[in-house]
This record gives sequence, structure tokens and C-alpha cells, in this order.
Amino acid sequence: MRAETCSAAPGALTWRGMSFKLTAALSLLGLALAGPLPALADEPVPVETAQVRRQDVAEFARGVGTVQAYNNVLIRARVDGTIVRIAFREGQDVKAGDLLVVIDPRPYAATLAQAEAKRAADEALLENAKRDLVRYTNLARTNFASRQQLDTQTATVAQDTANLQADEAAIATAQLNLSFCSITSPIDGVVGLRQVDIGNLVHATDSQGIVTVAQVQPIALVFTLSADDIERVREAMRSGPPLVLATTTDGATVLSRGTLLTPNNTVDTSTGTIALKAIFANTDRKLWPGQPVGARIRLAIDHDAIAVPPNAVQHGPDGLYVYVVGADHRVAKRDVQIGYEDDQVAVIKDGLAAGETVVTAGQVRLQPGVLVAADPQPKS
Repeated sequence: MRAETCSAAPGALTWRGMSFKLTAALSLLGLALAGPLPALADEPVPVETAQVRRQDVAEFARGVGTVQAYNNVLIRARVDGTIVRIAFREGQDVKAGDLLVVIDPRPYAATLAQAEAKRAADEALLENAKRDLVRYTNLARTNFASRQQLDTQTATVAQDTANLQADEAAIATAQLNLSFCSITSPIDGVVGLRQVDIGNLVHATDSQGIVTVAQVQPIALVFTLSADDIERVREAMRSGPPLVLATTTDGATVLSRGTLLTPNNTVDTSTGTIALKAIFANTDRKLWPGQPVGARIRLAIDHDAIAVPPNAVQHGPDGLYVYVVGADHRVAKRDVQIGYEDDQVAVIKDGLAAGETVVTAGQVRLQPGVLVAADPQPKS
């Protein structure tokens, strides 16, 4: 009985010792965890900031469109014949009047020569008829020629004169047809891919054509906007042609700057949009016919507006707000109202003043009163 008591005692002491050690360890761990918390609460949160500025803000409406040649000409034959020469390279720049294609001119040169020969014969007949008319006129004065003979000769002169006029018209037609054998470019532009090769017979009635010439300097852009924007477009046009920017389809890069020519005269009722046409000098040829692009048209300029980067504005359950960095480097939540906004700027109508500093990145870790370490946002 005594032996059992003695053997049990050491085990009980060991358990109590282990419990004490475990409790002590947990207490130390709790102290270790609790100790740094006040320091963590005041550790600055890294953020990016930007200063609220007053600036002129251009307000744009956005659309999508397709680049078109300012003029596009389908070169077709105006006379029938065989192509004997192609004077251009595909993709070549040409000027108005440059030779493109030659159709065999020999049949039309022969027709012209025939018309000129007939004119010469009719000129001779007319001269003879005029001399006879003079003779009959003198004879009629002395009654050696009847009045009927005089009238007949007068009619012969008139008929020969009419024949000569017809010959002149035939010669003009032959000369015109002969000129059509040499096909020239009617505009400055770029030649496309030819549809007909040397040796092929072409006709004036062919609908396919020989080649196209597209004018790319200047060049046009046709784009669409919501019909709701048409009144602002018309208002912007009162002070001159509005600026139009052609961009990549994602809107990231501006390709060219141009001006608006005109909106279409009707709204597409099936889509609720209206088409507009703009013109670009395109001296660097960044725009090409058929190219899909984005379009931005400047509708107004908001002068001396309160502006911030758009990523400073946050959406909350109660509306829009920003985090303002105070002089003590702590943030305050500020409700704001915005006007125009795009991917570059947001115009603040109420809630901010110029010169204040707002947070533009890192808002997810912020609450009012949190200390921040501000890193100014790089200027774009």
C-alpha cells in the first residue's frame, strides 16, 4: 500500500509541472503577440498620391469607326480593245494625269484617219458648190439662169456645209475614242491590285474594272456616336470643325489628329447611332483604308476645372469618395461629385480644392485616420 502511494506521487508531480510550463509558455506567447500590436497600428501604409490641380479639361465623346479613302476610283475601260501596256506597279503612288494603262489604239487611229479623209472630200465639194453658187447668182442677174437653178445651188451649198459639220463631229468622236486608249489616273493616290493583265480584251461595259486608285492623303474616317451626343456635336461645330482623334481600337494610342467634316443627315433607328465623317492629313500614313479604329471627338473644354486622376475616385455604397492625405500624413474619407471622366482625368464638381493631395493607389488597405507613406504618382 505504501509502495503504491510512493510510486504514484512522482507521476502526479510530473503532470502538474507540465501544466505549469504549458501555461507559462502560452502566457509568454500571448505577451509576445500582444506586445507589438500598438506599433503595427501606426505603421505607415504605402500608397501613391497625386495633387488636386486646376486645369483645362477637354471633354471627348468616344466611338468606333473605319478608315476610308478620301476618294476611291475604279479605273475602267471606256472603249473596247486589247491591253497592250500596263504602266504602273501595284501599290505605286500616282499623280493625277499619270499613265496607267494603254489599250491598242490602232483601230481608233484608223477611224480618225477615215473621218479626216471624209472631211477633206466634203470640204472640196463645199468649195465647188460655193463657186457654182457665185456663177448662178451672176447669171440670174442677166436672166441666163433661172431662179430655180439658183435656189437649188443654194441648197447644195447648205447641204455640203452640213456634211462638213458632221465630219467635224465624227473627227471629234474619233479623237476622243483614241484618247480613251490611254487611261490616266484622275486623282493623286495609291494604286491597288490590278484585275486585268496585258493581252486581255476589255470592254466599256465591263463592271469589274482594271484597278482602283485610293486617295490616302488626305484620308477620311467614318465613325458612329450615340444619337444622344448629336446636339453637343452640333454645338461644338458652331465654333469651328471639332478636333477628332483616331486611336487604336483599344484606345491606348493616338494614331492621328484630324477634324470633323460633318455628321450624317439621319440617325440609324435600328442602332440609335449616327455616323460622322472626319478628315485627316495622314502625312505619316498611319491610317489606311479599311482599318478599324477608335474615334474621339472633342465636344467642349472645361476651363480651370478641379481635376484628379480617375483612379483616385472610389465607389462606395453611399456614392463616390476619395481619400485625402492631411498634413499629419493621415487620410480622411471625402465624398465627392464628379462631372466629366475618362481614362486620363476626372473633373471634381464638389468635395475637393486645388492643392489637396489624394490617394491614387493602395486604397484597399485604408480607413479614415490611417497613417500613410505617400509616394507621388508618376506624371503621365
